Amino acid sequence: MASVSPSCSTIRTPVRRSPALAVVSELRRFKQRRAVLPPVAVSIGHVADVVRSDVEFLKNKIGIGLKWANVAFRVPEVSKSAEEVFWLRHLEDSASPPLEQPSLPQPSYSGLTGVDLLMADVKALEAYAGYVYCLSKMWSRPLPEVYDPQAVADYFNCRPHVVAFRLLEVFSAFMIAAIRVRASESDKGKNLEASGQKFGMVLKETMLHLGPTFIKVGQSLSTRPDLIGTETAKALSELHDRIPPFPWPEAAKTIEEELGAPVESFFSQFSQETVAAASFGQVYRGRTLDGLDVAVKVQRPDLRHAVLRDIYILRLGLGVLRKIAKRENDIRVYADELGKGLAGELDFTLEAANACEFREAHARFSYIRVPKVYQHLTRKRVLTMEWMVGESPTDLQSITTSYSENDTPIHERQKHEARRRLLDLVNKGVEATLVQLLDTGILHADPHPGNLRYTTSRQIGFLDFGLVCRMERKHQLAMLASIVHIVNGDWSSLVEALTDMDVITSGVNTRRFALDLELALGEVELKNGIPDIEFTKVLSKILQVALKYQLRMPPYFTLVLRSLACLEGLAASGDPNFKTFEAAYPFVVQKLLTENSAATTKILHSAVLNRKKEFRWERVALFLSKSSARKGSPLVASSRDETSAHSSSNQTDKDVDTVSLVMKLLASKDGVVLRRLLMAANGTSLIRTFISKEADVIRQKLCTMVADTLYQWMVGISGVNSLKFISLSDPPASLGTNTSLKDFKTLIGDKRVRVILRKILESLKSDRVLTLKFCWTSFVMFVTASALACHRFVISVSEGYVNYLSLSAPVALRT
Repeated sequence: MASVSPSCSTIRTPVRRSPALAVVSELRRFKQRRAVLPPVAVSIGHVADVVRSDVEFLKNKIGIGLKWANVAFRVPEVSKSAEEVFWLRHLEDSASPPLEQPSLPQPSYSGLTGVDLLMADVKALEAYAGYVYCLSKMWSRPLPEVYDPQAVADYFNCRPHVVAFRLLEVFSAFMIAAIRVRASESDKGKNLEASGQKFGMVLKETMLHLGPTFIKVGQSLSTRPDLIGTETAKALSELHDRIPPFPWPEAAKTIEEELGAPVESFFSQFSQETVAAASFGQVYRGRTLDGLDVAVKVQRPDLRHAVLRDIYILRLGLGVLRKIAKRENDIRVYADELGKGLAGELDFTLEAANACEFREAHARFSYIRVPKVYQHLTRKRVLTMEWMVGESPTDLQSITTSYSENDTPIHERQKHEARRRLLDLVNKGVEATLVQLLDTGILHADPHPGNLRYTTSRQIGFLDFGLVCRMERKHQLAMLASIVHIVNGDWSSLVEALTDMDVITSGVNTRRFALDLELALGEVELKNGIPDIEFTKVLSKILQVALKYQLRMPPYFTLVLRSLACLEGLAASGDPNFKTFEAAYPFVVQKLLTENSAATTKILHSAVLNRKKEFRWERVALFLSKSSARKGSPLVASSRDETSAHSSSNQTDKDVDTVSLVMKLLASKDGVVLRRLLMAANGTSLIRTFISKEADVIRQKLCTMVADTLYQWMVGISGVNSLKFISLSDPPASLGTNTSLKDFKTLIGDKRVRVILRKILESLKSDRVLTLKFCWTSFVMFVTASALACHRFVISVSEGYVNYLSLSAPVALRT
């Protein structure tokens, strides 16, 4: 009988063990596995990574749960309803008429009976009931469309809980930001540059969290690296281009509400992707039914309430600060000016009107590009404009500053081209700003990099006309005069210009004000006669002195300062050595020399003439040299055909060029201002200066002009040019611009120039000694010019004969 294996015949029955034995066995197996596994090094960094990964996992899961809850429980709709209740918008009535404030009864008890008192009480109760009824009606009044400080205050006085919650939100946001910055500074491994970057990033995130008004403030601060530091300004500059967009369904709803029909009814193509997101709106690209490419700007939802709430809080804060500082002037006007500007930006129809006005005013300047507005597709919260193709300054800066370890020649060429385009944009921006400031009077008050484009046709394009400054003519002339007086260091005249600018009011001690200005601006160094300082710093120093005297600055002054600050920040990034004063002064001089008006003539006379009507020659030289150095100047334009291609290297050559160009300008149609200036000047002082040592350059140039003219006259009357066997060489080029016989005849034959010369010579009658000196100097100049002309004629004829003989001798030998 075969045996059966126990493993096949025996059925194993389960053994019941106690729980304590099971726990002991589990612990024994865990110890055995722990003894087999290698030891693991545990550090704080390990724990931080584990905690960080757990936090990210929980955030993702919580985010998924919140999205499901938003859809399942309809959280956005509930939140919208709660917001309506919170703001009490269901009580607002746009048709609510303005209410008159009821007057309370005045108490009076003399000679009254009990019935009279009872009736007075009844009337008082009636008045109180009317007052309560009026207060209840104030809840139904909406926010004003046009900024009105009192109306805004009435609105938010009925909603103190809204203001309280916002104050708590702002305070907590900045407290958290301060804690984050303090925690980052405690890290000893961080350097100063890294701490600046961290502060800028924290400040940027805080501004983004607090909403549109604070984003606007951050954008303005980003243009002042001199105040907040380069790294902080660089971080805040991202507020121009990297603002989170709001969802497309809300934008589509806004377009449909404003235009009265779905998007498809007006556009054949419409991209749902945001092209650019700004603080007050975001831009989409579309195509109209006519096939035109357009940019559609859509306003953010519920923006007016949020912006005016922050302005109201700012106004309250300035009021408290005024009481603490015990200032006489009302500094709350700065909040009111900001509120007017931001409220204007909320109405896109006003922005469209600004764009059309700006486009018409600058149409004659070919280098300025303004997109066209499509009025039939524009409403209060929707703006449709022509699509502008161009590069933004931010893109050009990123290309210019890009770095690669293996820079190829192509990459270097791209960087060079980007830098060239950026500098061209800056130069055109300075020119355009001066045109706006001193010519048209319509100033784009927010030219940050996001609102500028460099087009393919080398034009500077302007976008976003929500904030435009309109300057009065007297303010333009005062600004023009102030630039001239700052360059000349004429502080008393600068005080007069600031008075015309409405900066200095009546009752201010102008002498002390002038001394303080000289103290603030007198330390500025000059470079080639021009202040080596940024224009915004000059205006900031003027602003500091004005605030010292508790003066209220005019609204346009702040907007001009902001506009120039944006432009100078862009110029500094393109060229660190760029100085706006140096770039602006030639434009100022050209405007004074070409604009034939009483106001500009007065400014010019005050700049170059003293009280005795004598020329200040150092200022005249600066004026003429800067004007002749500017492209498009009348000094250059009047002699464009004759001017030498190469510029002189030394200062003497430049002075001679200037003298020659002035001689040409005197007889031209653009020289009316210069001729009037000579007529107004003291003739005796002109003669003294002409025979002085300092005028040696002028006399040399006049000798050269007379010698050139005599030489051409000798060639003409001798008939040498008619001899075919003699070819005269060109006369040696004199310093500066050659003057032809025709030019000299034009200058001498011009009646206006002869009147000026007659007037100057008549002034010599009172001084015989000066007359003799002038006659002797003129005689010496004429003799010198005649000798030069004869010498040049003899040399030219001799060279002509020698060249003829040298060419004809071999022919004679062959015959």
